[in-house]
Amino acid sequence: MDWQLDKQLAVSGTLTQERMFYKIRDVAEIVGVKPHVLRYWESEFPNLSPKKNRSGQRIYTRKDISQALEIKQLLHVERFSIAGAKQNLKNKKSQPHQKNILEEIKEDLRRILELVEVQGK
Repeated sequence: MDWQLDKQLAVSGTLTQERMFYKIRDVAEIVGVKPHVLRYWESEFPNLSPKKNRSGQRIYTRKDISQALEIKQLLHVERFSIAGAKQNLKNKKSQPHQKNILEEIKEDLRRILELVEVQGK
């Protein structure tokens, strides 16, 4: 997804101004939606939660922008409902954990196999 973010930043001309934080207007331009849409998505998707500065303005990181681009992809391109997009993001979040568990199980099975082979000799 990071390549998509770099592409969007380049298209919007924001890549030349590599920054740590972006204002909502900049993010709206990068993502291709209006600021009120981003604010709505913040209320619906807990993963999209930009911090606020002292004056109360939202400050988005690259991670927040990537998340907004992923939400837009799900809602506007893949035509998911809000509930479907939430479920999809939730499933993606749990997949790495499932992969870790599978790797641990594979490693345990390898150890058991080694023990069986050693005892069989």
